[in-house]
Amino acid sequence: MMRFKGAQAHRFAESPILQLRLPGWRSRLMAVLILASFGVLIGRAFYLQVLNDAFLQEKGESRYRRDLEISASRGRIADRHGDILAVSTPMKSVWAIPAEARLQPEQSRQLAELLEIEHKELTRKLSSDKSFVFLQRQIPPDVGERIAALKLPGIGQSKEYRRFYPTGEMTAHIVGFTGVDDKGLEGVELAFQGQLLGRPGSRSVIRDRRGQIVEDVGSIRPPQDGRDIRLSLDSKIQYLAFSQLRQAVAEHKAKAGGVVVLDAKTGEILALANWPTYNPNNRDNLTGAQLRNRALTDTFEPGSTLKPFTAALALEKGKFRFDSVIDCAPGRLTIGKATISDAHPHGALTVAQIIQKSSNVGAAKLAATLPAEEMWAMFDAVGFGQAPRLGFPGEVAGRLRPWKSWRPIEQATMSYGHGISVSLMQLVRAYTVFARDGDLIPLSLTRSETPLVQGMQVFSPQTAREVRAMLEMAVQPGGTAPKAQIPGYRVAGKTGTAHKLESGQYTNKYVSSFVGFAPASDPRLIVAVMIDEPGGGRHYGGDVAGPVFASVTASALRTLGIPPDAPLQVANGGNARERL
Repeated sequence: MMRFKGAQAHRFAESPILQLRLPGWRSRLMAVLILASFGVLIGRAFYLQVLNDAFLQEKGESRYRRDLEISASRGRIADRHGDILAVSTPMKSVWAIPAEARLQPEQSRQLAELLEIEHKELTRKLSSDKSFVFLQRQIPPDVGERIAALKLPGIGQSKEYRRFYPTGEMTAHIVGFTGVDDKGLEGVELAFQGQLLGRPGSRSVIRDRRGQIVEDVGSIRPPQDGRDIRLSLDSKIQYLAFSQLRQAVAEHKAKAGGVVVLDAKTGEILALANWPTYNPNNRDNLTGAQLRNRALTDTFEPGSTLKPFTAALALEKGKFRFDSVIDCAPGRLTIGKATISDAHPHGALTVAQIIQKSSNVGAAKLAATLPAEEMWAMFDAVGFGQAPRLGFPGEVAGRLRPWKSWRPIEQATMSYGHGISVSLMQLVRAYTVFARDGDLIPLSLTRSETPLVQGMQVFSPQTAREVRAMLEMAVQPGGTAPKAQIPGYRVAGKTGTAHKLESGQYTNKYVSSFVGFAPASDPRLIVAVMIDEPGGGRHYGGDVAGPVFASVTASALRTLGIPPDAPLQVANGGNARERL
């Protein structure tokens, strides 16, 4: 063996480099850190798997478990007799989890055919990056069963409800309709959304790797169905109002119209019809004109239907009596630079005859004796200038300007219904003060369990009875509305014919109206009719709206079994003053 000369031999294990010693604390520190790391991991594992295992459990269950919503049935809407106006029918909605919906071309084609959608549209939905998509909603249950039989991966179904309206366009404006999510969008469906809408439930299911439900784990929360609503509406009277209105609009080639029938004893709305209308079961190609509930959302100048209120205030304040005579000759009255005219010139007329013959000059002369503030307070007291507060969507307040801004000519024109705007619902409610003993009652869309209600006193009972007699005279020979008479019943009412105001100017277009009640001896029904822009050469309220009132009211009185209060052959005959 060769050795290096002059060099001292050392063994490898005795190398000076290997003999270097590290400080003892470093090795102990490393040992502590390693043990601490293991302790943290063990503690974390213990926390996740023993103390708080919800997170991992949730992640695990998400691979095979899903909570499905159980739809609740929306409450039914019925008329006062229980006849159904809106009901929910069970349907199916088909949904998909795109990440799991791996369909063969033939499966995809079959599914598209059953859903009645384009194959491209189905492919687009299944290619979505969303975790959940609806493929088609509210399909018939039998179609849903055929889809379920295909056992397609990632495709599921849920139960939903579709709203059905048995009475269709007849009650469309009052009942309204819901959207695809079963939420109210119009009418009672929207106004009573909180009561009608139920609370959905949910159930937990287990899915296999193909996305198919293989087991029901259980119900987490049962659904709570919505509450039923019973309206004040009477379907028979509603049909009468609707059919007569439709006929009148067609006969007079009018733009639109509305009818409201009110129970004078309870304030219940027994009928509300508008034309044009729509079918809530098929809402394709709807227009705004069809959707408008004109009786509540449209306003118009009421014309002469406001004259009885002016006369009532004059009587109430002691300015005139029933038979006080006012000179209305020569049928014109100039106030400032404006001139008021009567449709037919009259001479001397009593207050009652001013209403009977509908004299603008006479009404203006009555108003001239009244302070503007008192007239405004009276209009406000009967509900003009404020919404009816039925809770119905789209209710309007109309237009009643503050009395301080009235000029003399404006006060004069308001006495016969110009310069003020109201809705048909406001007008029919205001007439309760004459149909009753001077008190104004609240209106109701739902059936009232209270047979009689107390209202706010606006006029004294004596004033109300005297104006009621004037309104009886208006439908008798010599009045403006003999066509509103009903054989066998005493009728009271007032016509209205007003030029339409467009862009601040009065046009040759008219709104024809009539408001009345029967039987006049003990009023039960108040009926208001409005025909918008009648054509065919007739536009007076007595000719256009009066016959609609007579047809609707006569049939409604018989439907309710209200006995006649006048001989059949001489209905409304005799002296109305003598009946006070």
